[in-house]
Amino acid sequence: MFKQFTRSDNPGGAKVIDISTKVAQPASSVREPSQQESELMARLELKSRLHDVLLDRLNLAVIDKVQPEELRREVASLVSQVLSDEGRPMRSEEFKQLIDELLDEVLGFGPLEPLLADPTINDILVNSHRSVYVERFGKLEKTNVRFRDEKHLLRIIDKIVSRVGRRVDESTPWVDARLEDGSRVNAIIRPCAIDGPSVSIRKFSRNPLTMDRMIEIGTLSDPAAALLKGLVEARLNVLISGGTGSGKTTMLNAMSSHIGKRERVVTIEDAAELQLQQDHVVRLETRPTNPTGGGAVTQRDLVRNALRMRPDRIIVGEVRGAETFDMLQAMNTGHDGSMTTVHANTARDALGRLEQMVMMIGLDFPVSAIRSQIAAGIHIVVQLNRLSDGSRRVMSISEISGMEGNVVTMQDIFVFRRTGVSETGAVLGQFVPTGIRPRCIAQIVQAGVSLDSDLFIADGVRV
Repeated sequence: MFKQFTRSDNPGGAKVIDISTKVAQPASSVREPSQQESELMARLELKSRLHDVLLDRLNLAVIDKVQPEELRREVASLVSQVLSDEGRPMRSEEFKQLIDELLDEVLGFGPLEPLLADPTINDILVNSHRSVYVERFGKLEKTNVRFRDEKHLLRIIDKIVSRVGRRVDESTPWVDARLEDGSRVNAIIRPCAIDGPSVSIRKFSRNPLTMDRMIEIGTLSDPAAALLKGLVEARLNVLISGGTGSGKTTMLNAMSSHIGKRERVVTIEDAAELQLQQDHVVRLETRPTNPTGGGAVTQRDLVRNALRMRPDRIIVGEVRGAETFDMLQAMNTGHDGSMTTVHANTARDALGRLEQMVMMIGLDFPVSAIRSQIAAGIHIVVQLNRLSDGSRRVMSISEISGMEGNVVTMQDIFVFRRTGVSETGAVLGQFVPTGIRPRCIAQIVQAGVSLDSDLFIADGVRV
């Protein structure tokens, strides 16, 4: 049976290109490893040798066609034979763990696989082959996970990025990629990463957060969720703003679930991570330059192309450059219900960032004209922040109400009011209405969306 997917030679074996730069270690930094470190290194060395044996014996061209149970049995048989030949007994628990790790190396992403499978982990941060941290429930913690050496980590990085047609080498030492489940990956290597390759993985839940779940965990309130649902159904343009890791993409996914199933949606992203539930979705993704320096496809290229694809809505994962101008043009020329995200600390800062990014196209637009486009194109700004306790909260839902002179005017509809910090460090507060009734309520009602007028009452006072 093993002959079906093994081989005695390896004429076209997988080659791993070493793109690392060797750095001499000063003599003063050399120290004797502890017993625990020695045992760990011995285990990593054993796993490395067994992995090489598997690569030499396995027929990688047909391995995907083999049933997992059958592959596991045959790998276990081969490993057992090698250990027996070396006179190296092993307890059943250690043997099972060794087989799991070897299968992760062959079929997955090696030491990262257990972390990727852990639903409590939000971020995986590989600082070097010796140092791996994770974020759980908003808090960072160091793990016992480590790679054998830089070559091992580089091989895993290459495995990740090659699956989505990306590359990383000395000429392009950083890359944005994604995993099959939409998780976002950034990798950077030498010479830019001084201490060796670094990987950051922002995991995405296999079951995307819904509005109901956000209410349950305190991200926003019932009245605010009802307003956001009405905004989407009424095809108003929404800008979601927040800092890194504040939950912008998660909110965009949750809001997009209320888009009608009969609408054609075109999404545009640098690394595809949106998880829209509709059937009629066209997903577009940028492309970096090829080895000769050409062939790049930018978000601006894709936004302009999307306008020719008969979209009902255009969703840009994040605006960060000149594509902001084309996105605003789309919002102002009949593509209602469009949504995008932007990095900013406050809702007001988000408008300033849009203004700066429009200026990046290099044309001499008057500031007043840019602000007028922003005020006319965007109806609502949803601001999210990641708080000191690690929680992610909607801080405000603000309506752009127009222009006063050269200033874009805004009014907060809902805000998060902090009241203090608990003994455990949790941020206390409530997400409450300000009492202001949004001007866009007329558009929502005209779209056939029913909203309770009591949603906007603040402290029992109707405004």
